[in-house]
Amino acid sequence: MPGLQFRDACTTDLEAIRELTLSAYNEYATLMPAHWDRYRQAILGTLADVKPAEQIVAEQDESLVGSVLLYPAGTVFHTSAGNPVTLAYPEIRLLAVLPAARGRGIGQALVRECIRRARFAGATTITLHTTDAMRVAMRMYERMGFVRAPELDFHPAEDLTIKGYRLDLDPSAA
Repeated sequence: MPGLQFRDACTTDLEAIRELTLSAYNEYATLMPAHWDRYRQAILGTLADVKPAEQIVAEQDESLVGSVLLYPAGTVFHTSAGNPVTLAYPEIRLLAVLPAARGRGIGQALVRECIRRARFAGATTITLHTTDAMRVAMRMYERMGFVRAPELDFHPAEDLTIKGYRLDLDPSAA
């Protein structure tokens, strides 16, 4: 991809990242109407305080076209029931590509950047979560070698499964 560059986000990017992410995820409002408001609030809450994640942006022609969060292993999250969950592996979250920039491989390139960083940090596995509503993303993850990891699934609502995926990292590919 000519001109595509990655860098860590800076404070001047935060509003653009928020707008880009909401724009990218807005299509799910109609696919999961019963859960959209809560999901949107979770996105906004996550973006308001991304620590300890690395917030990575993709730029092309001096414009932000994508972003992603990479959480380190050991990060503790709390479920909707308040139970703590500790990440065993680095985890990719909130992968977002500007809708007008889709189809150019930006999402896949951001995932590869997360994989590169995880390998550099010594990780042997990287994980992510997605839902059935995100079919395009699921196909991309599977093409990249991610496999379903049902042991990572969680259920924020009785009728909603957030599916876990994992990719074992080949240390010789670093």
